[in-house]
Formats: sequence, C-alpha cells, structure tokens
Amino acid sequence: MDFSFSRDQLLFQDNVRSFLINEVTPERIRELWQSDSGRSESLWAQLVELGLTALTVPEAQDGMGMNELDFVLIAQECGYAGLPEPLVDTMLIGVPLLAGLNEQHAALKQHWLARVAQGDACLAVGEPGNPLVSDAHVADLLLLAHGDEVHALERAAVGLTRNESVDPSRQLYQVEWTPTAATCVASGEHGRRLWAAAFNRGALGSAAQLLGLAKRMVDLAVDYTFERKQFGKPVGSFQAVKHLMANVAVQIEFAKGPLYRAAYALAEQQQGQDVLVSHAKLATAEAAMLAAKNTIQAHGAMGYTWEVDLHLFMKRAWALDKVWGDRGLHKGRIRAALFDDNRELGAGSTF
Repeated sequence: MDFSFSRDQLLFQDNVRSFLINEVTPERIRELWQSDSGRSESLWAQLVELGLTALTVPEAQDGMGMNELDFVLIAQECGYAGLPEPLVDTMLIGVPLLAGLNEQHAALKQHWLARVAQGDACLAVGEPGNPLVSDAHVADLLLLAHGDEVHALERAAVGLTRNESVDPSRQLYQVEWTPTAATCVASGEHGRRLWAAAFNRGALGSAAQLLGLAKRMVDLAVDYTFERKQFGKPVGSFQAVKHLMANVAVQIEFAKGPLYRAAYALAEQQQGQDVLVSHAKLATAEAAMLAAKNTIQAHGAMGYTWEVDLHLFMKRAWALDKVWGDRGLHKGRIRAALFDDNRELGAGSTF
C-alpha cells in the first residue's frame, strides 16, 4: 500500500509554498499590524486567484470538492509563511461545517458556499467553550455554538469587542449575539456531530500550521547562526548549536506521520478520529514548542527583540498551541482511549 502523497498534491504544495514565501514576507506581516483590520484585501484576492478558496467547497457549489488530506499540506504551508488571512479556518473548519447542514438549509448552503468558492466571502467559526472568535471582524458569516446548537449569523447581526492576542497577527473578538430560532441551523444530535467534527478539523488545521511553524523557525535559526560569527567561525558550526537544531528536526519528522494519518482518517471518515487528531496536535505542538525554545536560544539575546523575524512565528506557535484543545485536553482524549477496556491495542490494531 502506498502511503505517500500523490505527485499532484506535492506539486500543488510546492506552488503554494513559492507563492506564500514571495508574497507573505515578514515585512508585509508587520505592515498589516499597523492597518485597522490587520488583513489585506489584495492578498485575499491573490489567494482566490490561485483557487485556494474553492478547494474544500463541494462541486455542487462550484468548488473543487477536496478533503482534509488534500488541504493538510496547504495548511502546513500557511503555517510556514505565518499567513494572517483566515484561509485555514474558512476552508478546513467553516466550509465543511456549513456543508454538513441538513437539506432544509440547502438555500443557505448554496448561497454561502458558492460565495466562498468565488472568493466573495469568508467564514469565522467560534470554538465551543472559547469566548473569542478569530477574524470575526472580516467574516461575512459567523458559525457560533450555543450548547449543541449551530447558529449562522451575518457580521452585521453581532457586536464585536476586540481582544489583544500574544500574536499580533491574530485578530480576536468577543462576539455579542442573541441565539434565536431563525439563526439556529442545527441542534440536538446533529449539532453535536457537527461540532465534534468541526473540533477535530480545527485541531488538525492548528496541528498542520504548527508543523509548518516549527520548520520555519528552524530555517530562520539555521540562516542566522551561519551568518553570525564568533571566534572567526559561524555560530552554526558549533556542535552545541547543531544539537539544538537536530533535536527539533527529529521532533518534526516524528510529527509528520501522526499529522498525515489524522488527515487521512478525517478524509475517509474512519473510526477513532478523536485519538488520531489528538496525537497529531500533541506531536506537532511539542515540535513547535521545542523549536521556539531552541531557536530563540540559538539567536541569543537578539531572539527576544522585535527586530528579528523569529518572534513572528514563535508567537503564532504559542497561540495555536492553545486553540481547538490545549495539550491537557488532547492528552486526556488519548488517555481515555488507552484505558478503554474494549480497545484493541498493539501491532495490527493500533496502527
């Protein structure tokens, strides 16, 4: 059995990476910090032109009908570039949540999914239990939780209060709204299933970005330590510095398997998704946190200043580590599975 990505998937990833590296530069990210919205309409238009806003939209709504496994590599590159735009939240969480509504809301799905595919709208999803919603100020439609219910509201129907984030690129808002029968689009068991699936996709999207962020931080540290010299030699040539980077590189490689396995499980609707997603989030978070620790040490005192680019990606990693379930929650899900008396463990069952 072939577990590798297809040639087309890898080629598309390379093309997206080249675009993001050239267009989403650290200088451009800093410029967006000074703008009112923190977002760029021209950058979003470029993402639309690449077809990224149509990837996960069903074909019936003019999309490409791709799944989580197709998108996970793109989410990884969004993390590597530190992309501020809400592409991952819209395509990996919002679109499938909206597409999962019952046929009685077919008109709502058709209208909004077609607009997303065309690049005319973006979505914001409120993580259940989290009072802050990312990019609510630029979302045309917000999907919010009220108990087990899913509510869909346009931005004009809610009140927004901005909250500061450890990552200046994240735009977090407390949303004031009133749930009504008119805004409720799913409830009961259907609502619970939709939010459970949205939580797993949110954790998967965060995990993919964390892996990309870990790789970017290592690349920045490698470049910095080979430019900076001490005793007439590049700092990066010293064995102690090499060990710091090698330890992170090992964590990154070991995190890839759980991430792609979880994406495959979600795409194929396999059983045991919760455990696989939690494994992916933990593995990638540990790699990103170690990358942040070791790369700031490799930068020395300069690593703590805003003059270097490292902190752009380090702070994004700190933020994503805590969304769609922190490490405590995901460890709890794995522990529950391991101590389930009915679960078959071991070779042939676990993998």
